Amino acid sequence: MSRSTLDLSKAALRGAPSFVWRAGQERRLRMIAQWTKLDDAVVLINGCGLGMYAYQIHDRFNARVEALDIEFDRVATARQNVPHTLVAASEYLPYRDDYFDTILSHEVLEHVVDDRMAVREMVRVLKPSGRIIIFVPNRWYPFETHGHYWRGQYHFGNTPLINYLPDSLRNRLAPHVRVYTGRGLKRLFEGLPVTFVIHQRIYGGYDNVIARVGTPGRVLRDMLYIAEKTPLNVLGLSHLLVVEKTG
Repeated sequence: MSRSTLDLSKAALRGAPSFVWRAGQERRLRMIAQWTKLDDAVVLINGCGLGMYAYQIHDRFNARVEALDIEFDRVATARQNVPHTLVAASEYLPYRDDYFDTILSHEVLEHVVDDRMAVREMVRVLKPSGRIIIFVPNRWYPFETHGHYWRGQYHFGNTPLINYLPDSLRNRLAPHVRVYTGRGLKRLFEGLPVTFVIHQRIYGGYDNVIARVGTPGRVLRDMLYIAEKTPLNVLGLSHLLVVEKTG
């Protein structure tokens, strides 16, 4: 199956998975390694796409990696490098309680049918003192990166300012994907035995921009990374939330 077919046929419902490993993914992997246990760990990639993070974690950290995705074609591709990959929904994880040291949910919760149930399932299968690391879209990023609908037609790509609209309008233009405030993301864990280790907003890798314009793109990216340490982080592309299971 071609990249364009994978990209566009599932883009509205599932987003577009990473097809190549570049600086943006490498930076996020460093964050994952910083805040979770990967070396010799039992790791779940919950929503693995084509298996990019699953393969890198398995290959670099000697981790026992389990991966899943709801799309059969993506699982078939991921399984070429990560054998323990299966078709499953995030709301019904096929694993026993207290099993994983680390769970990665990378830009997945915004696409699932029931994000609260998906969160409960991740907490259930996580070992006490294990950690979940979550990346999801930030409501206040100036662009909706999952495209939009207009007069019944889906338009793929970045659309400015949709997420600044009231929910009644925003959800008509982008009914296919959620977007989160920090408070809304943390609310998914209410009543669950967890503590929040870190929450921050981060900007993207902008590898496509750099590939097109070169040095100006790198300068822009570096400035945005500096902005992560200022109040301008509120406009970051994604939330990074690390949750530890108690008990």
